[in-house]
Amino acid sequence: MLSPKKYYTRLVLIILTMASLSIAVKAQTDKIEGVWYNDIKSAKIQISKGADGKFNGKIIWLKEPLKNGKPKTDEENKDEKLRSRPVIGLHILEGFVPDGADKYTDGKIYDPKNGKTYSCNITYKGKTLAIRGYIGVSLFGRTTTWERAE
Repeated sequence: MLSPKKYYTRLVLIILTMASLSIAVKAQTDKIEGVWYNDIKSAKIQISKGADGKFNGKIIWLKEPLKNGKPKTDEENKDEKLRSRPVIGLHILEGFVPDGADKYTDGKIYDPKNGKTYSCNITYKGKTLAIRGYIGVSLFGRTTTWERAE
């Protein structure tokens, strides 16, 4: 049987080890990784880094997940075969690469409301992201602000 002193020493070492591992894992994530509300807080998008080093995002929550009693689907998609896929789980951000300290470029954003895909840049601003979708040149586009949900 362990003496109380040895027991507490081991307990403290275990707690310190777990805290160190937790900090190390958090340090490996990028600042845009995590869960974000869209501009009107009707959806949550989880952004994560793919195996190719690029950042992608998918819808993981909808404020109103049902339409006529059934899960919402990608009904505005131009490809008829994809119109039956659920909106929850839909990948809407794809292929972003870091470009400086707070900017992510060369990505695409899919808008399930109109079924269109746009070129996109993301600018990290602390607890918010400036999402700029555009066609052709960034000058001709629209910026929305997403807020961290975590």
